[in-house]
Amino acid sequence: MNIGPIKLKNKTVFAPLAGISDLPLRLMVKKAGCALVYSEMVSSHGLVYKSPKTSRLLESCPQEKPLAVQLFGSDPAIMAEAAAVVQSLGADIVDINFGCSVRKILKSGSGAALMKTPDKAEKLLKATRKAIDIPLSIKIRSGWDYTGEQAIKIAKIAQDCGVDCIAIHPRTATQGFGGQADWSLIKTLKERVSLPIIGNGDVLTSSDAIRLQRQTNCDAIMVGRGAIGNPLLFSQIIARFQDQPEPCINIEDRNKMMLDYLDAVINYYGEKTACYLIRSRLCWFVKGLPLSSKFRISIRKVSSRAEALLKIKEYFNTLNNDTK
Repeated sequence: MNIGPIKLKNKTVFAPLAGISDLPLRLMVKKAGCALVYSEMVSSHGLVYKSPKTSRLLESCPQEKPLAVQLFGSDPAIMAEAAAVVQSLGADIVDINFGCSVRKILKSGSGAALMKTPDKAEKLLKATRKAIDIPLSIKIRSGWDYTGEQAIKIAKIAQDCGVDCIAIHPRTATQGFGGQADWSLIKTLKERVSLPIIGNGDVLTSSDAIRLQRQTNCDAIMVGRGAIGNPLLFSQIIARFQDQPEPCINIEDRNKMMLDYLDAVINYYGEKTACYLIRSRLCWFVKGLPLSSKFRISIRKVSSRAEALLKIKEYFNTLNNDTK
């Protein structure tokens, strides 16, 4: 799959996840073989007006390239300027969010609100396209009703404005992550526009990825929630696409992923901030395993790397003893 001049090495993409898809996790999914990663959602206003918090979201490293930076906003001039900044910092792709339905984002006319205002969306895309030379993509939802007509309309506008790729999560703006993603809309979008289409939604296993691609003929598979706590899911999906044996993920793999993530977060944020974050994030890696609720309770007040390592060791020792 190509996005403009950028050739992806396989069909896997890691979704932009606010508060989750930071540099440490992106590097883990890249190590597992993921072809393209997206940054967390970045405010175009915050970037243009040099918010330190916003700038931190743009920190990157060569090992995660190619990188798509996702921006949100509704002002064409501000978005264009922000996109130019993103390009100057070395991003490979600028992505504009058309799907976020958080109330604060909608109030500013950004995110999924843009799907209600196609004229504004067109101005935004045209201004951004003129401001950058690197590929431009958008990530959309179905729209505000189940017909998907808004998605088709926005996609055609995007194509006419010179956008290079569209990712679609086929749930309505009001659904959030509830209900079921309507994969048939991905297929329809693929048939109605000539741009590369990245399918997203309800990909929790490698089998889901294969079914999504076969049912929709999309060009790539975007994985979000399914990879949280299980970056190795990408290696499984890639193996299936290449007709290779799928690697099995066992308890030892889960343990190693957790330890690797712990150290990556500490190295990136510093021990104090990292320990605050891992009180909730380490639970990602034990989801679905026995005694996960007890582990969640045990790390609620972790305040050091040594203490976190002890809790992890105790948990996996208990699991191993129970399975003997």
